[in-house]
Amino acid sequence: MEYRYVGKSGLRVSPICMGTMSFGTWSDKKESFKILDTAFERGINFYDTAEVYPVPPSAELAGLTEEIFGEWLKTKNRDSVLVATKVAGAASGWFVPPIRSGLTAIDRHNVESAVEGSLRRMNIDYIDLYQVHWPDLIVPIEESMEALDRLVQSGKVRYLGTSNENAYGLTKSNAVADYEGLARFHSIQNNFSLINPRFLDELANVCRKEQVSLLPYSPIGGGVLSGKYNQEEMPRNTRFGDYIHDTNPRQKAMADRFVNKATLAATSRFLEIAEEEGLAPVTLATAWSMNFDFVASTIIGARTADQLDESLAALNVKLSDEVMTKCNDVYKDIPYPMG
Repeated sequence: MEYRYVGKSGLRVSPICMGTMSFGTWSDKKESFKILDTAFERGINFYDTAEVYPVPPSAELAGLTEEIFGEWLKTKNRDSVLVATKVAGAASGWFVPPIRSGLTAIDRHNVESAVEGSLRRMNIDYIDLYQVHWPDLIVPIEESMEALDRLVQSGKVRYLGTSNENAYGLTKSNAVADYEGLARFHSIQNNFSLINPRFLDELANVCRKEQVSLLPYSPIGGGVLSGKYNQEEMPRNTRFGDYIHDTNPRQKAMADRFVNKATLAATSRFLEIAEEEGLAPVTLATAWSMNFDFVASTIIGARTADQLDESLAALNVKLSDEVMTKCNDVYKDIPYPMG
């Protein structure tokens, strides 16, 4: 296994990270354990969760994913598993989380409440990478970074990361941390895939200059890049097949963003490239996301253990410059498929 460091931290992670957001909804506990065991047996040492998981988020189930993961973790040597989780972002943003009465913020009270809850649910003493799930645009960055730094100083958290952040937010946060002598962000977890390459516009440059690692999530575009949505009717019992019929406008908006004429047209081209290279479409998409110098570990997901094979196959794939050029050529005709 070729391990990579996360930013300037001491975290040495497998190039694929096992995501857990389906544990408790699309995957029951038994299947979740099978997924985790399969990943661990293949050498994956990095696992990502969040206090609001599983998805779709709900007040009834929030925290269940961490409980399931924590129960599995008790069967392993703690030092052999690197645990990443997240504090829910601000309720003033794009989403009001169904926890803490929907009054979340990245301030001292919420950060401390969140980390204590995660430690309790997973039954562990420390978290290897603690991430802000999405930004707080109201609480001053100085206050947020100070609150997060307290967790590192207390030993409850080893390193910090952020998620769903832009170039300004990442740069400003670390500038404040460096100036004030606080713990800084070593990673950023953003959506990045063949159908959503926007990270390459500016954030990639920030990561290189500031020595911050990207942990790409949704490398197969929420399943779109598998090709299963490239058919006449939206398939049921799929993430976006369910979301398109959801009464929640946020879920329907997500379905429209991921599954539209541009994403399906681009996916059709990527399916052809995968066939030419003798690769499964999922393997091509996962390998593509791993192929950048600023990426530490690509976060994959699965509803069943059987679905892991094509994603994990990317561990043994190195895409040639020719294949990367073919993929990049798609954007000349279909720039920014997800908008």
